[in-house]
Amino acid sequence: MKKVKGRMDESILVCVYYGPNGERLIQRGCKIASMLDCPLYILTIDPLPFDELDAEKSDYITRWKQIAEHHSIEEFILKDNEKRPVSKVIAEVAREKHITQIILGQTAQSRWEQIAKGSVINSLLREIPFVDLHIISVSRSLRDQEGLFEKGVRAYLIKDGDYYQLSFNHTKEAEFEGIFFKEHGTDFNNGVFKFMKDKETLQVAVTEDIVKDLRNVRMTEPIDIDNES
Repeated sequence: MKKVKGRMDESILVCVYYGPNGERLIQRGCKIASMLDCPLYILTIDPLPFDELDAEKSDYITRWKQIAEHHSIEEFILKDNEKRPVSKVIAEVAREKHITQIILGQTAQSRWEQIAKGSVINSLLREIPFVDLHIISVSRSLRDQEGLFEKGVRAYLIKDGDYYQLSFNHTKEAEFEGIFFKEHGTDFNNGVFKFMKDKETLQVAVTEDIVKDLRNVRMTEPIDIDNES
């Protein structure tokens, strides 16, 4: 059961996108919400339906949901299959949830993209002028951590003794069908295999074409936001 917030005149929305910076934005939101003793919401937006997201993206969403539950955040909001401009969606949520403060990561738009498409920040200022915006910069080191895997390809797991062999050819021996995400910068088939098992989505580690354990693994390094300075 969520704790009743002391102040309902303030309400914070953290907008996150894939990458390690998302957890730091949530951390900032948690600190502000704690100081103000007010509700906190997390929002992420994707143009694709959730079931079409790759393993890395779905892993971030799982982690954000866990953080939301751990910190008794009011609501984690996923707007998938969303074709409208990001600023329109954020503004809509802000109105629905009576948001007074929004936390955003610094956009990666180039100057040309800002001219051609318009700045998300400027659009938000026009859409919801009554909301305070907090823009948090994304360091170069965080940008460099993103995109650890290549685009996923269809693959299969074939039982081989105590282990499973990764294969890219469908045969009658294939026990599981899924998507293989290869790590960047490796000559071997090292990475993560994502598949369905007993109605549950699993991501298992692949090392040189071999899966030794059907244990779920994370594709991204978690950040301990309780101890993050």
